[in-house]
Amino acid sequence: MNIYTLMIILIIIVVYLIETTADLLNVKNISNNIPSEFDGYFDREKYAKAQEYLKANTKLSVISSTFFSAAQIIFIVSGGFNYVNTVAVSFRFGTILTGLIFTSIIFFAFEILKIPFSAYSVFIIEENFGFNKMNLKTFISDLLKSWIITAVIGTAVFAAVLWLFANAYNYAWLYAFAVAVAFELFITFIAPVVIMPLFNKYTPLENGELKNSIEEYAKKENFKMKGLFKMDSSKRSTKSNAFFTGFGKFRRIVLFDTLIQKHTVDELTSILAHEMGHFKLGHIVKYMVSSFVLTGIMFFVFSLFINKIWLYDAFLMQTQPIYAGIIFFSFLYAPVSLIISTVSAYFSRKHEYEADAYAVTTYRKPQAMIDALKKLSVDNMSNLHPHKLKVFLEYSHPPVLERIKAINKIVSSKRF
Repeated sequence: MNIYTLMIILIIIVVYLIETTADLLNVKNISNNIPSEFDGYFDREKYAKAQEYLKANTKLSVISSTFFSAAQIIFIVSGGFNYVNTVAVSFRFGTILTGLIFTSIIFFAFEILKIPFSAYSVFIIEENFGFNKMNLKTFISDLLKSWIITAVIGTAVFAAVLWLFANAYNYAWLYAFAVAVAFELFITFIAPVVIMPLFNKYTPLENGELKNSIEEYAKKENFKMKGLFKMDSSKRSTKSNAFFTGFGKFRRIVLFDTLIQKHTVDELTSILAHEMGHFKLGHIVKYMVSSFVLTGIMFFVFSLFINKIWLYDAFLMQTQPIYAGIIFFSFLYAPVSLIISTVSAYFSRKHEYEADAYAVTTYRKPQAMIDALKKLSVDNMSNLHPHKLKVFLEYSHPPVLERIKAINKIVSSKRF
């Protein structure tokens, strides 16, 4: 073991400690007092159950992260990467095919190790708390589909990036960045019509009061969309949600069937007004642009490290294949990734406040929005008192009590 290996191990441990500390503080921050805002929504029994749900998920998260952090360290210090490379090279293919074998072995080994944790989450935790509707057949089917999609898309992108760094030299990072952006845009457009239907059934929302309300609001806001769809989420979970997906003529609004069952027309229209707000306020474009910029920076920084022998020495490699360097760089980049995700979460929370304000000031039914947030929190057993560190590091949405407070402030200021 050398100093570079110790540096990588230290990075893994520090990231693990930060995330685990946030998880443990989050559980410790649990309050037995039901907020007055949730009187009539949470009773004592259900509120206590929501807290137990948080504890169960946190326990699994800590055990999982501990296991995988330890597994990574053991794999590194035992020369696991060098062994996998020996196996990949033994097929005597060219650099790209060898790289694909190398990464495939690591990817599928990691995915197989994840299965027990995923199964426990679905069939023990989600089942015990009344959320799970998935059977073993669907679980396995989803797993295989996700592997196939990842293999197809991942293989294409990885092969392109690998070829560029092996042949384009000084400008490889720029070409790789262009390829990554092109693929991301391509997936954004085709996902709603090709990938997502592989997992769920999407049917046009039937004619009626809800469809009329949403279409009337969208017309008033000059919001063009491909259509309104209902997703059969109830075959997997009782949790509810709604989202927008796609761009241009592929843009569509999707409502979970469980959401429709539990909310009034005004509440559902408020939720979708919030989602429309993200588009009207430019949040989606901002997110994509920032994502592209960060991808470009990542590839540029990677180009500075790809030929550094110490990077390969850190993982006890006897050779310096570029495909291994791509994997190794992800370990080195982990602290930067944590910082970026934290900053991204901050702006995401800011955008959620803005989308709430947009929904309230345009649909002009603030109480419907508040009621929708409360019902979603209760139905999904959300944590009403998350610790500030957990929110700071991970929350893409502000805590529900903060969102309600912000909406009430809009109402009191008579901004609509």
